[in-house]
Amino acid sequence: MSTPTIDTPAYQPDVDAKPRSARDRVLMWVGAALFVLFVLSVVQQLTGASELLSAGTWGATLRLAVPIMLAGLGGLYSERAGIVNIGLEGMMIGGAWFGAWAGWMFGPWQGVALGIVGGMIFGLIHAIATVTFAVDQIVSGVAIIILAGGVTRFLSVVSYDAESGGGATQSPRIQSLIQTFDLNLADFLRLDLPIVSGVLNISDIFNDIADRDLFYISDLAAFVAGLTTRMSWLTLIALAMVPLTWFLLWRTPWGLRLRSCGENPWAAESLGVPVLRMKYWGVLISGALAGLGGAYLVMVQAGIYREGMVAGRGFIGLAALIFGNWYPLGVLAGSTLFGYADALSLRSQPAAVHALLLVFAIGLFLYAAYSLYAGKRTAAIVWTLGGVAFLGWYLVTDSVPQQVVTALPYLVTIFVLALFTQRLRMPAADGARYRRGTA
Repeated sequence: MSTPTIDTPAYQPDVDAKPRSARDRVLMWVGAALFVLFVLSVVQQLTGASELLSAGTWGATLRLAVPIMLAGLGGLYSERAGIVNIGLEGMMIGGAWFGAWAGWMFGPWQGVALGIVGGMIFGLIHAIATVTFAVDQIVSGVAIIILAGGVTRFLSVVSYDAESGGGATQSPRIQSLIQTFDLNLADFLRLDLPIVSGVLNISDIFNDIADRDLFYISDLAAFVAGLTTRMSWLTLIALAMVPLTWFLLWRTPWGLRLRSCGENPWAAESLGVPVLRMKYWGVLISGALAGLGGAYLVMVQAGIYREGMVAGRGFIGLAALIFGNWYPLGVLAGSTLFGYADALSLRSQPAAVHALLLVFAIGLFLYAAYSLYAGKRTAAIVWTLGGVAFLGWYLVTDSVPQQVVTALPYLVTIFVLALFTQRLRMPAADGARYRRGTA
């Protein structure tokens, strides 16, 4: 046996003390979502902040959450393969630039395709550095971010002139974007009867219920209406990545091999798994999804590439990955949470942000009660004091500073990570340097 050249981490099976089935996880997240919506509905009634649960807010939430979700899913593939990928930000930058260039030159769907390729290019660089040469994964990720910023600036300088409408810091505006649609089942079923079309128009039905001002029921209807009105086709494709990721990673032999590389690559190697190849696949898919997230920013949200437009979404995607405990549905939940905070910020709703102080207070009081029930008295005291602080802030003020509104997505990221990361478990060999043939 060869002499070990690295420290092999202790193997921990990828199971909980009480394993949950996929159905249990879905029910858990759905139940949590319904409970959060109920708390928001109560706070909306108490404060009169109608934008907390309006259809417009949820529509903006969906559009803002999707690129974060794609970055989080990209991180999921990479980290389940055992490679930490904090370079997601740089891969999104690459996807945004290449997507904007191809969208300007050829069309929106060509922009989406080249955006994916752009993210994969930076993913390949990260894979070569970390998998082949065993470079420190954090250092490589930081280098990817710096490299992406410099390369895209250079490409902008050599690709755009004054006549094109672009420049060193932005691309020309794309002439056509990805089309949107309202969810009407009659259109999908190709039914042209007016009565049937009206009955099956999901968006109109839920918008009508949302306007009736029924406690909680109208708020649930506004949630559905916001998600089904003027949805982009690219949004639909992106959302389909969540069940597709779950199926690939947890229901196929390929996914089992990939996850085994993130749990114990040495054991996987002994069973004949091509560990290096699987790690390459994980990082390449990670780059592709992050690149798709960058292209989404251009093709759905902005219609143009601007330097700095990714604005930390790659890092927030990592936060969503951690919040979701390295599971696809958890990534979707975390992305929705951060997208919701971003939506309130960009829609300039200071009254709604002020009402969120009361939401935070209620959440901390509930978490303190749970900590006390679990026998963690010190933690319960800390969370109770935090809840009192937020409640006091809400009671003694009528609004929050604009700076807080602007920074809300990042503040929520820090708040959630501080609150929910105690019982999470990353893949056992995530970040470990692996060399083939070592033991």
